Amino acid sequence: MDASTARKYPPFFLHLLGWSFLALFLMWQPLSWQIQFPVTFWVKQAVLFTLLIGIFYLNYYFWFPQYLAKNRYSRFILLNLVSVIMLAVIIEQVKIAINHGEQMDRAFKTAREANGAKKPQDKLDYFSLMTALLIIGISTSVAAVKDAQRDKHYRENLEKEKINSELSFLKAQINPHFFFNTLNNIYALTVIDVEAAREALHKLSRMMRYVLYETQHGTVLLSQEIAFAQDYIQLMQLRLTDKVTVHLDPPHPLHDVSIAPMLFLPFIENAFKHGVSAVQPSRIDIQIRQDKHKIHVEVKNTLFTDKRAILDESNGIGLVNTQRRLDLLYPGKYQLEVTENKEEKEFEVHLELETA
Repeated sequence: MDASTARKYPPFFLHLLGWSFLALFLMWQPLSWQIQFPVTFWVKQAVLFTLLIGIFYLNYYFWFPQYLAKNRYSRFILLNLVSVIMLAVIIEQVKIAINHGEQMDRAFKTAREANGAKKPQDKLDYFSLMTALLIIGISTSVAAVKDAQRDKHYRENLEKEKINSELSFLKAQINPHFFFNTLNNIYALTVIDVEAAREALHKLSRMMRYVLYETQHGTVLLSQEIAFAQDYIQLMQLRLTDKVTVHLDPPHPLHDVSIAPMLFLPFIENAFKHGVSAVQPSRIDIQIRQDKHKIHVEVKNTLFTDKRAILDESNGIGLVNTQRRLDLLYPGKYQLEVTENKEEKEFEVHLELETA
């Protein structure tokens, strides 16, 4: 049974439905004999029905979890055999107490005189035993399915907790990494231009507010992430020379969707770290596009041979952790390509992300 079915039909209803079918079966089977059963027969059937319910739940709540689930097979088989024998003994004692045998003989005698019906020998006793064994089998199967579902749910919760813990750790690594670099930039800027440093601190405080509060929900809007990237770029441009050209092209029109926070920053940060030079012309192009339920992010920067920008060999930890975050948050829903073109002196990162 899947989760949606379980929510639609609660366990109590399913158990009630199952016992209703069993009650109908216990009533329908003897009716095929075409005789007028005495009241003692229905009393015996009611006792049998009650005992079958008892055996079911005894096995379901005690014998299975205590023995079979713990691989104690012999004890499990022995206890269920004892349960079946006790059922047979109780049924026989009930039949004696209510004089069931004599009442049934009279009923079959009347039916034989009327339509030639014959009394089956010991059929009811074997039927009761076989029904009890069937109930034990069903009870064991239901308990096994429930146990497997519980184990699956437990493993899923453990995996979810592990993923959340790892994501928190990775996010904690990315944020200090970014702020450490930014504060160094602002510190260097205070020596050159105090007013520019003041403006940079204002932008940084706005970005910190975004990281500390907006990103705690697990997801942010695409527009918020783009605005954060724009603030970061403007902050970085305060210390760049006129030899560096930075261009950010957001999607037009922009359709807001929810995404994981701080996904774009490591790619942009990597471009500033490895793709700019104070003495040589350099360029950073950032393009963000939307295609139905996909987001395309392309970050291109000038490649300098004296700077390493390979994804898994970066001196920083942002790109490596971003790829790990993508593995955890968007398994099978993203493509990340890193291209280093030495001939054209260009380094490119292309991320394709499914948001639906």
